[in-house]
Amino acid sequence: MVAEQAVSLAASGQLPAYVYDLGALRTHAAHIQKALDFPGAPEIFYAAKANPDAPILQALAPYVAGIEVASGGELKHVRNVLPDARLAFGGPGKTDRELELALDLGVERIHVESPYELTRLAGLARRTGLEVDVLLRVNLAGDRSGVALAMGGPFGMDPELVESCRDILATAPWVRLRGIHAHLASGLSAPAMRRQSVEILEWARPWMDKAGVDQPEFNLGGGMAVDYAAPDQRFDWSAYGQEIAALARPGETLRIEPGRAVSVYAGWYVTEALDVKKAHGQWYAVLRGGTMQIRTPVTKHHNHPFVVLPSKTTTGPSMGGEPVTLVGQLCTPKDVFARQVPVERLAVGDLVALSMAGAYAWNISHHDFLMHPKPTFHYLDPDEQ
Repeated sequence: MVAEQAVSLAASGQLPAYVYDLGALRTHAAHIQKALDFPGAPEIFYAAKANPDAPILQALAPYVAGIEVASGGELKHVRNVLPDARLAFGGPGKTDRELELALDLGVERIHVESPYELTRLAGLARRTGLEVDVLLRVNLAGDRSGVALAMGGPFGMDPELVESCRDILATAPWVRLRGIHAHLASGLSAPAMRRQSVEILEWARPWMDKAGVDQPEFNLGGGMAVDYAAPDQRFDWSAYGQEIAALARPGETLRIEPGRAVSVYAGWYVTEALDVKKAHGQWYAVLRGGTMQIRTPVTKHHNHPFVVLPSKTTTGPSMGGEPVTLVGQLCTPKDVFARQVPVERLAVGDLVALSMAGAYAWNISHHDFLMHPKPTFHYLDPDEQ
């Protein structure tokens, strides 16, 4: 279906284009939901930062318990798209206006990043006469070697700083402590996620017991592994659900907030080869668009997976049977989609579809560099055909 759409978009001059398969997204989300659909398994809040497009959010809504947002802009956008969604608001550096907005729009949980943020939130809530439910974000100093991304430094509070929140909470009973939030690393397998969850719970449970909180909530974060080098190897949600459910205790609520691992497989960035040439013994294909529109290859430092859709007719140069480097139209040697990847054939006019573009792609890219035309956006929905 994506290939057919790509050919149609090329014929109508709409490349580069993002193409999202909403049917595939629903199927994957349903698989995750089923894998976690038993007592003790964590509830899912989709991390909107991965891909906040309205059709993506609407497609996911039936399969998740809520949405996690990380800015006032995301908060307003998600509330507009999904007026009834349960929302959790996290992220460092929240402004007073953002905290006020969270109070106004009925955010279910605010993940507090520092004692200063907690003090400001308490003051804002008191002035508005509202109660607010919070989770304190802890940053534990465990071994994060080998992870794709370690969330250290400014994210959350170390245990000593969390401790200083007790006095603030004691003087502000309208701020209700509900639990602990911890997102420590990304790129973890199911067994690694379990080990990290054990680490979080071993610290958080005694702290919450001491705080006297009944029915505590523990947000174990996201970070489920996505392997761009092996797209068919996906996170083992079934094993993960069973392993985490086995950790749960009566009266607790466990929660996770995956993003990339939910939506990444449903998106494609489709473009075309503008030139094919050899330089210093190596083949290069210059594609329409560039990493200003899909920054993922640059941020992840990887060869982005792709497929070539051959054109039936081409009058330009071609190559094949050798490795080729795919680059974009930017005036920088960093504008690379993939380096020295073998292909059977690639010619001017061929279409190139980069898979795994459903998360952290367009929305993290520097769109206006060199002011090339923006890509077009298309959502394939078998339910509407």
